[in-house]
Amino acid sequence: MYRISFLLLILFFSFACAKKQNDQTTLSVNNIPLLLDRNEAIQNGQEWSDVQSYYGTSRQALLANPEDYEAALKLVYVFVNEARITGEHGHYYPAALKMTEYILDKPELEKDLKFRALAAKAGVQLSLHDFKNALKTGTEAMNLNPYNAQNYGVLVDANVELGNYEEAVKMADKMVSIRPDLRSYARVSYLREIHGDVDGAIEAMKLAVDAGFPGQEQTCWSRLTLGNLYKQYGQLDAAEEYRTILQERPKYPFAIAALAEVAIERKKYSEAEQLLKDAANIIPEVGFYEELAKVYKLQGKKEACEKTVQEIWPMLADDEAHGHNMNLEYASIYADLVGDLKKALKYALKEYEIRPDNIDVNRKLALIYQDMGNSSKAVEHMAKATKTNSKHPELKQLAIKG
Repeated sequence: MYRISFLLLILFFSFACAKKQNDQTTLSVNNIPLLLDRNEAIQNGQEWSDVQSYYGTSRQALLANPEDYEAALKLVYVFVNEARITGEHGHYYPAALKMTEYILDKPELEKDLKFRALAAKAGVQLSLHDFKNALKTGTEAMNLNPYNAQNYGVLVDANVELGNYEEAVKMADKMVSIRPDLRSYARVSYLREIHGDVDGAIEAMKLAVDAGFPGQEQTCWSRLTLGNLYKQYGQLDAAEEYRTILQERPKYPFAIAALAEVAIERKKYSEAEQLLKDAANIIPEVGFYEELAKVYKLQGKKEACEKTVQEIWPMLADDEAHGHNMNLEYASIYADLVGDLKKALKYALKEYEIRPDNIDVNRKLALIYQDMGNSSKAVEHMAKATKTNSKHPELKQLAIKG
């Protein structure tokens, strides 16, 4: 889990103000971001028709009245949702960010609308792994409305990624007290896992799944996370959770890829290879290609592994070009697939400079240093990676190697 800072707006006094007003009054079909066609496999029947209709209505409303900021915000929500479902992050997250900036450019914005635009912007910044700015934006939103559960979810996530775990717990407590639902239970689950309470994490994620509507993307994502908890901590019957997802939302690519990971654990590499190809044919998720390269490596298919890695580089570059921080992804690929520990260390340290207190970043550094034979640095970062009493399986690997 994401941290290149977004370009901040610079105010050029009256010149800039005049330019903003001109931009708003000349809003046209050419500068409202497009809705991309979904792969047929993930159109989910009426859902895709509803999304197209919602987008079209909101777009036409904004074209008819460039100051219809409610319509602009509806477009933000469409873009964020489509990014999650289609994997087209390079198109949709910048599109969502553009529309939030369009709204927030208005000098005198109604308080609730400004709050919702800020909260949406913070969520996009999280998705781009721009955690410091997400925390800043989310805090600004909280100051406008301290009673919104969803925005506290943003503050939970931002604080977790920055390693502010005590503050994350406080934000989660507020979130649950305001609205105990799928989103808040999921945050509780994540925090319990971070603090070593795996059984409690599973219990909370079950509550999240039960609170959701079957077949909806966010419910499927919660069930996927539940399955991942089972799998990560040695319960391979997690496969049943993934199959349940596919019954409720056929062709959900993340569930297909998760079944591939179960197949890898069981050394069924041919099955895993096909499942990952199926998932990658549905959406261009870089993680699917990473797993596919690992499968090739495990089978000794060196050329296929190298070819797949070469396909990954432009995908990462595209994400970076659209404001997505990919430091840890580069570190993992160089360490696990390329075997270039120096480059892996370079990227991991870049991320460490941004968030030195995050346990995942420190765990990655500990693994890299240990593989490089630098035991003192490995121990240093392992101490930071275990400060929350996390029971992540990779920590056991470190202990065994040590």
